[in-house]
Amino acid sequence: MILMKCLLLVATCLASQFITSINAATPSLPRVFLLSPRKLEATKQRITKGDKQLEPALAKLVRDAKKALTAGPFSVTTKDTTPPSGDKHDYMSQAPYFWPDPTKPNGLPYIRRDGERNPEIEKINNHRVKDQMEAAVETLALAYYFTGDESYATKATQLLRVFFLDPATRMNPNLEFGQGIPGITTGRGIGLIETRGLTKVVDAIGLLAGSKAWTAADQQGLLDWYSKFLQWMLESKNGRDESAAKNNHGTFYDVQVVSFALFLGKTEIARNVLLTARKKRIALQIEPDGRQPLELARTRAWGYSCGNLDGLMLLARLGENLEVDLWNYKTADGRSIRKALEFLVPFALGEKWTYQQLGEWPPQQLYPLIRRASEHYKDSMLESARAKIAAVSADDRSNLLGS
Repeated sequence: MILMKCLLLVATCLASQFITSINAATPSLPRVFLLSPRKLEATKQRITKGDKQLEPALAKLVRDAKKALTAGPFSVTTKDTTPPSGDKHDYMSQAPYFWPDPTKPNGLPYIRRDGERNPEIEKINNHRVKDQMEAAVETLALAYYFTGDESYATKATQLLRVFFLDPATRMNPNLEFGQGIPGITTGRGIGLIETRGLTKVVDAIGLLAGSKAWTAADQQGLLDWYSKFLQWMLESKNGRDESAAKNNHGTFYDVQVVSFALFLGKTEIARNVLLTARKKRIALQIEPDGRQPLELARTRAWGYSCGNLDGLMLLARLGENLEVDLWNYKTADGRSIRKALEFLVPFALGEKWTYQQLGEWPPQQLYPLIRRASEHYKDSMLESARAKIAAVSADDRSNLLGS
């Protein structure tokens, strides 16, 4: 018996040493959710080995990152207008498609002109500065991950601290005053469409892990902020309204909830939203022939159809983290992400678009979705479509992301 215990102990020690050596030899994957950690790591290994094919894209990313070193800082507190709460730390924006009523002396209440952006919205800068922060942080984090240059991580960390953590400049974790309409409401659930870019910040945080700049306190601070924001999304009236939206707003609400829940380790919340999305989003939004009626009803029907499909594909990508397959989900009568793509592809390749589309009609808006989907749907139609669209340039960032 003693001999057996000794042999087991020796075997356990040897196994432990073997596993440790394997782990030491295998670089840890970045904790990202919209991006593919394995594709990122494969790109990093190719760069390390001097892969010439990636040089143009890496050089362009580095140029962008160097520009981002001078960006910001960005804060919601820099707006001239004070929210109804009296707290400039609250995010605030104005609905883009609402205009003064010309029949009223003071223009109130504003009236809707779908698809026509009112330039007046630029008077409140929160949407713009948030977008600028997200773009800069994403670029800097990717540049740090691929090059190891700490200056990029330092700058990204500074921007994140200013926007989310510093008491003087941080954003409160709510969107009570997003997309207000003068004379009607100070904020709506619809405003949550403006925070969809915060999912990119989640992945950027994962890319910064291990840098000298990004501290445990920074990590915990962002976890706390996202935890409060997710709770607000799930419990507030605005959040519940957006969850109930049947069009692209509901889709991107789900994208945010799943991304934030994965970041926070709340996998049950993420899984439940993904499973519910099969009927709540895909089956409800897509017709058996692939049309998306609620998007086609808009004055920019092409843009909204592509945009909602993009959101559904992002949900499908997030589902891969939990082995929830939305890519291949199909209702009994054929409603699916794939069918929505098949409906749009002919128009991207030259067929006349017969629905309304104010302003520019950009067929190339669908190209990235065709490329993304071709990894999941192996058929001649998609292969033919991909062959007909312009290839991405050698310096395009997607060459580094595997997308």
